Amino acid sequence: MTTVPIDSPFRPDIDTPAANRAHITHLYREHLSSGRAVMGTVLGGMLETASEGAWIFTDDGRRYLDFGGYGVFILGHRHPAVTAAVHCQVDAHPLASRVFLEPVAARAAEALTAHTPACLDRVHFVNSGAEATEAGLKLARAHGHTAVVSMSSGYHGKTLGALSATANAKYQEPFRPLLPDTEVVPYGDAEALAAVLGVLGQRACVIVEPVQGEGGVRIPPPGYLAAVSRLCRAYGAFLIVDEIQTGLGRLGSWWGLDGEGQEGVEGAGEVVPDVLLVGKGLSGGVVPVAAMVATETAYGPFSRDPYLHTSTFAASPIACAAARASVEALDREDVVARARGLGERLLGGVQAVCEPYFGGLVQEVRGRGLLIGLEFSEERAVGELILELVGRGILVNHSLNASRVLRLTPPAIVGDDEVRLFLTSLAESLHDVARRMG
Repeated sequence: MTTVPIDSPFRPDIDTPAANRAHITHLYREHLSSGRAVMGTVLGGMLETASEGAWIFTDDGRRYLDFGGYGVFILGHRHPAVTAAVHCQVDAHPLASRVFLEPVAARAAEALTAHTPACLDRVHFVNSGAEATEAGLKLARAHGHTAVVSMSSGYHGKTLGALSATANAKYQEPFRPLLPDTEVVPYGDAEALAAVLGVLGQRACVIVEPVQGEGGVRIPPPGYLAAVSRLCRAYGAFLIVDEIQTGLGRLGSWWGLDGEGQEGVEGAGEVVPDVLLVGKGLSGGVVPVAAMVATETAYGPFSRDPYLHTSTFAASPIACAAARASVEALDREDVVARARGLGERLLGGVQAVCEPYFGGLVQEVRGRGLLIGLEFSEERAVGELILELVGRGILVNHSLNASRVLRLTPPAIVGDDEVRLFLTSLAESLHDVARRMG
């Protein structure tokens, strides 16, 4: 009998791909999620087994161009430098005792803060974006900022504290009561925020995204983030800027708050948060890792007492090896500029492909850098288009807080051939969906 590697999805006692797929689907239903089992079946039942660069490979030998990945793969899958750093760390010291000082975390923090905005130079590594949000909310509370102000359609994770700031009743209702003393204001409306801060004053902790990803690639008016920052300073509120999806080059700048990502914006460069949340791309697409980065003043409670907020696996050497290698690769390979140029090209190409459907099937195409949203007139169109694109070997995302928006978050490494393939596949898929939907 053929020997099967330990990491293979195939079992020696199952000798056909169809039987193997059925077995994996059964395991999902029995042990993971019946809903995910149904979704996998609808998408064709394929099992993803490998990845490289901009591509994901399935058990039947097919490959899929990954323009989704929920913003994680700015460097693509298995970037060589990140993968090598993780391999090296696994061979040397994958997890720390947490007794002695651990050098990999320190060097990863140094690498990250070399690119964070001024004064944001204290790092708390965690395992996920939601954990970074929780750390930021707890740090705010340590300073007495107990009232949370978030934005409509904002998304910050689904753990209990993060969910309290994620303005979507669908995800909140089954778990109420959540954190008390929370407010939601319209995204992009500085006057509405001012009114709420006028009541809450110094008790407020404001959390905001430079561009809302799960909210449907919603881009605020020019100067909005600077206005939010000024209002927080004026009222003594604590400001958390969530760049879990938008940071590390995704918007064509290191951070969405860098001059608000635009040239010539009045008030640009005046965004001064107490906390910056980082994630997704920090992993290099290899090992999950995220971070809460704070000013020295804001970080005080965590700095003075290192046991005030801890996690067994946070700042693990393998995760921090990935984080350091990812930041260095972003810098060395000028990925931010590549994301900006590629994003402009893709946005123009997508708009051209969608132009015949504007005012009908397609309502709007918008984006910044490599975060692009296609808003449709009907929710059904998003699901139909995803299926059409999967059938043509393309993976994309829906938006959790905007059901009519299909979201593109491609890697910055895609080349001309991949861009042409995507635009051609999008054009063909839109044609077929429009014909079916009339």
